[in-house]
Amino acid sequence: MSDPLPYRIAALVYLFNAQGELLLLHRRRSPNKDLFSPIGGKLEQSQGESPFQCAIRETFEEVGITLGASELRVCGIISEKAFEGHGHWLMFCFEALTPQTFPARDIPEGRLEWVPPQQVPTLNIPDTDRHIIWPLMLDHSRMLSRHNANNKGSTANATASEPFYAHIDCSNPKQLAVHCEYPVAKHWVVPLA
Repeated sequence: MSDPLPYRIAALVYLFNAQGELLLLHRRRSPNKDLFSPIGGKLEQSQGESPFQCAIRETFEEVGITLGASELRVCGIISEKAFEGHGHWLMFCFEALTPQTFPARDIPEGRLEWVPPQQVPTLNIPDTDRHIIWPLMLDHSRMLSRHNANNKGSTANATASEPFYAHIDCSNPKQLAVHCEYPVAKHWVVPLA
């Protein structure tokens, strides 16, 4: 018997420049058409591709830069139940450990743009990103923590050394039920408009 909502596995890659800006893709294609999201894509499961291999491949395909596995860090893992009612997602959230430099530009999937982190919540992004994934990335990104510490003369955020794991139940169109399992177990509900 086939699962009507199979898991799709993806890698999201958060790239930052020396100014601490995040690279986002203003998407022209589904999923998340017309929304901003980090670069990345689905694992080539038929090829036995690993999440790291997927992150490296997607970064090269979408941005044209080659990163090695040692230049990437897993910041967290997100599972989404019934995202947009079309399927479940398992997403590995990576960040590049060094600042990247290249101009904003158009690619087949959409437009790549550098965005200040404080502007991200004001953009047209998926509800799961706005309320859950982006706040977790803010807490767990070493690159953002280092950039903020350098600019404020303070120390880096201690939680940035820990990856996160969260499960988001998207099956109710009126709310997102969130279960953050690591590093601190907590549960909450995000009402949707």
